Amino acid sequence: MATGRMRVIAGTAGGLSLRSPRGTRPTSGRVREALFAALGDVGGASVLDLFAGSGALAIEALSRGADRALLVDRDHGATEVASQNLATTRMTPRARVLTRPVASLFVGPPPVEAPFDLVCCDPPYEMPGSELEVVLAGLRGPGWVDPEARVVVERAARPAVSGRDTGRGDAEWGGGWIVGWERKYGDTLVTVLRPTPDT
Repeated sequence: MATGRMRVIAGTAGGLSLRSPRGTRPTSGRVREALFAALGDVGGASVLDLFAGSGALAIEALSRGADRALLVDRDHGATEVASQNLATTRMTPRARVLTRPVASLFVGPPPVEAPFDLVCCDPPYEMPGSELEVVLAGLRGPGWVDPEARVVVERAARPAVSGRDTGRGDAEWGGGWIVGWERKYGDTLVTVLRPTPDT
């Protein structure tokens, strides 16, 4: 069910080991460290971890002071491992884990943890872009994210074009989002999106 070991980078659970679900591609420690350095203070945040896998991103945020987190993954084995990791890091009282397809989350009203200040979205690299667009459109529904929210998306990096390191332009994310920060780490492209101001 689980394989490999990772560690929480910093915060109250810094240095504690995390397990990784078999067959998944966990966010590397290098990427998590760089990402949270770029995000800065996440104290008091409400976190939504989509395609959560091991739950490492939500746990990193909780370790650094986030208030609460909702972790969602369709794979029962993954959510079992995420629950174990939450218990290991003593974050269980501040988190909830759901086993369901991510897109189905947006059929109903926002969960009690909403509005979210930080959303981590790390879908399988082979997932079509159209499915990611459904998720991003759902997040723009009323009550889902704070106006100052940040949405972290991990995707497969594409080769640099005309000397640029970034893989997508603002328009490619669909309506309602602008790119605030983007970096490539090996085969991973990390993009931090912000909601466009309401007009």
